[in-house]
Amino acid sequence: MAENFTDWLRQRSEPVWTEVVTHPFTRALFDGVVPTDLMRSYLVQDYQFIDDFLALLGAALAKADRYSSRLAIAASITTVTSTENTYFQRAFDALGVPEAEREHPQLDQATVAFQELMRDTSSRGSYPEVLTVLTVAEWSYLEWAVRAPATLPENFVPAEWITLHSTPDFRAWVQWLRDELHRVGSELDERDQARCLRLFQQATRCELDFFNAHWR
Repeated sequence: MAENFTDWLRQRSEPVWTEVVTHPFTRALFDGVVPTDLMRSYLVQDYQFIDDFLALLGAALAKADRYSSRLAIAASITTVTSTENTYFQRAFDALGVPEAEREHPQLDQATVAFQELMRDTSSRGSYPEVLTVLTVAEWSYLEWAVRAPATLPENFVPAEWITLHSTPDFRAWVQWLRDELHRVGSELDERDQARCLRLFQQATRCELDFFNAHWR
């Protein structure tokens, strides 16, 4: 494959991909004007992905074909369980989210659909397929976050959510995911590449549905 495999996947996932990375919710985040109830519900539901996302990273760790790949994935697991988890707890405190709602909220349909995709890919997906879902989840967030203006909201809840997904370390992680998916995906036969494409499109749709569920 001459072109980058991840560019090939993204181009065939339009216009949904662009709808995700330019969603009105993200523009409201930049301006600090997401209504408190929507920001609260968004973060509560997003927090429910952490366990399944860690399992997806664990599946990538187990299925990776070389040691250097496992090291990169392991470093990302550390970030999710420390920096990102700490942000959620501080945000929940600021938004007055009780413990029960943090741990056992009523799940939105969009949340359930994305959880099911992650769980199915973790248990049955090949290494390239697991990387595909991880890449959508991380790359799409980088793509909307880097569109933020230089001046962020004073409120740390939206401001830190933006910066978490646009730091140099996060950019490097996304680039690694893209390079790794290109490395293993460009060598697949047409049938397996098509499977990755279906997963990329499905995960992108899940991202859009999740934003839509928390915007009006």
